[in-house]
Amino acid sequence: MAALRRGAAYFFRSSARVLFNCKNTAVHKPRKWTNVLYTGIASLAVGGGLCAVPFKQVEQLSHDSLIRRAASLVTDSSSTFLSQATLALIDAITDYSKAVHTLVALQRRYLTSLGKLSAAEEDSIWQVIVGQRAEVSDRQDECKRFESTWISAVKMCETAAEAAYTSGAEHASITMNTNIQVALSQVEEAQKLSADAEKKLTETKVMEIERMAQHAASVQNNDEEEIPEAYLRED
Repeated sequence: MAALRRGAAYFFRSSARVLFNCKNTAVHKPRKWTNVLYTGIASLAVGGGLCAVPFKQVEQLSHDSLIRRAASLVTDSSSTFLSQATLALIDAITDYSKAVHTLVALQRRYLTSLGKLSAAEEDSIWQVIVGQRAEVSDRQDECKRFESTWISAVKMCETAAEAAYTSGAEHASITMNTNIQVALSQVEEAQKLSADAEKKLTETKVMEIERMAQHAASVQNNDEEEIPEAYLRED
């Protein structure tokens, strides 16, 4: 700061002498005075230590650079959209899989107890099964809704990645394609779980048809066996 003050004092004394010596010619030659003034200012800047202050040169923004920046922003926002849509879809698929597994367990428990329950117990279990089937249907509709949103997000990200690449923002394009692949992999793993649950549900339905047919045949045989006994009692 002391050096800066000494430089400033020196500048003003020098400027005063120059102004006094050149007052007669200043009107006719203003450009010379301007050059002297600029030279004095430059001397002040160097002598006063102002050159130590970091000045950032302003980048000349071209249309290409502005487009690249905009493309990078688009990939960032698209990645956020894809991330949220992927998370929502995975949670929906997980809830759907859990609901299906619960339904499978209830139906198999019912089939195991078929013929051993009273009418009231069977009706109570069936009420629970019907409610669980409604839960499965609701979860499935939720999966379809989030899947539609997720597909739109994937398409948007693909478009954003392509736009970033053509605009010269290669890094943003590569990052976007990586995010797409990660989202596809995560959803695929979740869909494998739901497919396994649906497979077990299908197997349970086949089992239900077979057990119900066997139970109906057993009841019919019992009824046929009871008829002769009734006739014998009448005789």
